[in-house]
Amino acid sequence: MGDIDDALIRADQELFTREPPKSTQARVRFLLGRLKTTKAVAEAIGVTRRSVERYLSGERRTPPRPIADRIEKEVRLRWQPRVRERRRREAAARTGITVETRARFGYTAPIGTTDDPRMRRLTVHLPPQYADRLFTAQHEGAAERRLREIVAEGLQRVYFRDEGARAAGLDVEITDIDYLDLSY
Repeated sequence: MGDIDDALIRADQELFTREPPKSTQARVRFLLGRLKTTKAVAEAIGVTRRSVERYLSGERRTPPRPIADRIEKEVRLRWQPRVRERRRREAAARTGITVETRARFGYTAPIGTTDDPRMRRLTVHLPPQYADRLFTAQHEGAAERRLREIVAEGLQRVYFRDEGARAAGLDVEITDIDYLDLSY
């Protein structure tokens, strides 16, 4: 996973209308409801089936930190899928997506190319078509490079070219990301 894929997952999790389960037993029970078998749960969180059974029965309450983190991550990935899907559809159809980033950009223009040596901090609202393309690419399992291209293209159009008002021949690519957050 890369910066943009992680940002999409974080943005999804900010949309929750209720908090996910807190206890290990409740989390593992939730995963069992989604994945259907203890074997699938065990594979998802990287433990044995017997460990899953112990978490379910309450015989074992506190897993080691790495396993607890994996359990939480797997629960958050599966929590409230309809809420997430509804918000994604809305962003792709009407509202668009906001990109907040601190990144280094490379430019290609009719007069030459450059890697701008400074970091730029941008907060830019991209139109719905970019949200749709980003969600579709993520759903299809696109590589981080493709996700960066979509975000860079949106920033190029909205911020750097100002919707066609300037810098007509400018092509932009993201060369380095310090941080990137998305919201929709």
